[in-house]
Formats: sequence, structure tokens, C-alpha cells
Amino acid sequence: MSVKEYLTERIRQGTIHLALLDPDKQDSAEAGIIARKVKEAGTDAIMIGGSTGVNSANLGATARAIKEMSGLPTIHFPGGPAELSGEVDSMFFMSMANSRDPFWIIGAQATASLYVKKLKIETISLGYIIVEPGMKVGEVGKAEPIKHGQNDKAAGYALACELLGMDFIYLEAGSGADAPVPPDMISAVKKAITVPLIIGGGIKTPAAAAAARLAGADAIVTGTFIESCADNNMLKAVVDASKGS
Repeated sequence: MSVKEYLTERIRQGTIHLALLDPDKQDSAEAGIIARKVKEAGTDAIMIGGSTGVNSANLGATARAIKEMSGLPTIHFPGGPAELSGEVDSMFFMSMANSRDPFWIIGAQATASLYVKKLKIETISLGYIIVEPGMKVGEVGKAEPIKHGQNDKAAGYALACELLGMDFIYLEAGSGADAPVPPDMISAVKKAITVPLIIGGGIKTPAAAAAARLAGADAIVTGTFIESCADNNMLKAVVDASKGS
């Protein structure tokens, strides 16, 4: 079964949880330990990536450690075309739809595509839409973040991505954001599209995770929270709230 098929099947059963680990924030051994913890908490798969500091070496080492310690599917969440590794199970082949720079819409993808094919990495196409505050990813990607309340604008971007053939849509508030994507925006986007909707950025509590799920999220991503959370009970509470379990 491909990772895309695995994710799709899980989503048919309800909202899933995806953990996000940044190879620039911990070494591979620590990433493996965190991966084991989030598997025990009930996460469905692990994304690997970050806006800066990721390279092919630490990406590959992190992917190996995660698979060894958890056995969960790994999904590369790329920050640029220079960080590729055949060690991952799959990658989100993504376009930052609301970037002001064509490089992040299609240029980076064109730069990487031949290498991705050579490495035989499973690709999952992803429409990536930055919502305020956007944080570091919005800065690096030269995004024009969608403001809270601009629900039709968010829905328009999302539907455009679907009509262009993308498999998933991701609304991203940014790693460490002080506020997640608003539930009313999630609902508006969910009503406009038929492909799965991923929500990430600023989700640090069970209440925030539950709000995103109830608004229509098909997958909820937590990264900064997971990397810094030392309380296994709170970790499980956020994962459970994401999945409604």
C-alpha cells in the first residue's frame, strides 16, 4: 500500500493526526525517541521537514531513525529542492499557492522533479496555503498570508489547487504560531473542496485540536508542541483530541 493510499484509508475512518519533526531541531536519535512516543500516543504518520537547516544528510538520518523506532510511514515535508533523500517513504510534492515568488509555486518543484523521479520517491501532490501569521515558513516562502476572516479567499485558493489536480490541501498558520487557523476558515474551505484537508500551525492544546477537527479538518499536524512536550499524558490528549478518540 502506498502512503497516499494509507492516509486516504485512515481518513475515511475519521480525522487523523500527523506528527512533524524538524531534523534541524534534534538529532536523529532524539527524533527516533520522539517518534516512538508519538506512535504510542496514537499518531498515524510522521512528517519530516523544516523551513531552514534541513539537508539530505540529516533528513535521511532522521527518516531511518523514525522507521527503526516507530515503523510509522514517513513523509518528507520539503523546505526546498536541495534536501532530498531516498530514505523517506514518500514526500508532499507541494506548491505554496499564495507565494509572491514563482520559485515556491513551481520553480523549486521543477528543480527537484528529475531527482525525485531518480530516487523513486512516492509523491503526494499538495496545495500549501499560508494563513496569518505565517511565521518562518511564510517569510522564507515569500507568502502573502491569508488574513483571518478572508474565508472566501482561502476557499478560492483551496479549490483552485484541487482543480489543478492536487491530492491534498494544507492550511498552515506556521510553526509556533500564537493562533491556529480559525475554525470558520476551516469550515469554509472544507465545504468548497472534496479532497482531504490538512490543518497545521499553532495547535498546542486538546481544545485547539478538537476545534480544528470539528470544523472539518481531515488531518491535524502538530510539530513544535510535540518536539517540546515532556508530558506524555498531554501529548496523548492532543493526539486523542485531533482524532476524536
